[in-house]
Amino acid sequence: MVCRLHPISAADQTDDENQSADSDRWPALFSDGLVNADGEEVSLDELKGKLVGVYFSAHWCPPCKVFTPRLVAFRDKNAADFEVVFVSSDRTRQAKRTYMKQANMKWPSVPFRSRSARDLKANFRIRALPTLIVLSPSGNTVSTRARTEVTWTPKSCIKKWQAAADKADEE
Repeated sequence: MVCRLHPISAADQTDDENQSADSDRWPALFSDGLVNADGEEVSLDELKGKLVGVYFSAHWCPPCKVFTPRLVAFRDKNAADFEVVFVSSDRTRQAKRTYMKQANMKWPSVPFRSRSARDLKANFRIRALPTLIVLSPSGNTVSTRARTEVTWTPKSCIKKWQAAADKADEE
């Protein structure tokens, strides 16, 4: 089960970015920076050297409420190698903050309704929630099916994603 988002217009879509192994793509992907649940700035350095899951979700979405606790537990268990960045589709800034706090999301998010949020949704062509995309430490996409992988094969995800990241970063 997924929550459907409004379709992205052709004008809003961007071609997939060149997935080159740039030394640091985080400032480009998260151009508005990162914040915590209280809206305080979080350094992009928190992502360095880690696999990064870009999590598209919302408080109002029933399947999100089922998957989010699983993702919180997975991230907390693998925090040394894996970080999540939340991209909210909530209706208000307060709903986003409430969701992050109630779900115990210890990870950063892009600012509410920011350009970064719109660009990430368009770049990854997000049409349904929840969606989890995993990026290598240098910003290359290594999994677009991470929600399914965390749900069904959580013990092997990090190893699988790291192997894919190593391969993607070599190219």
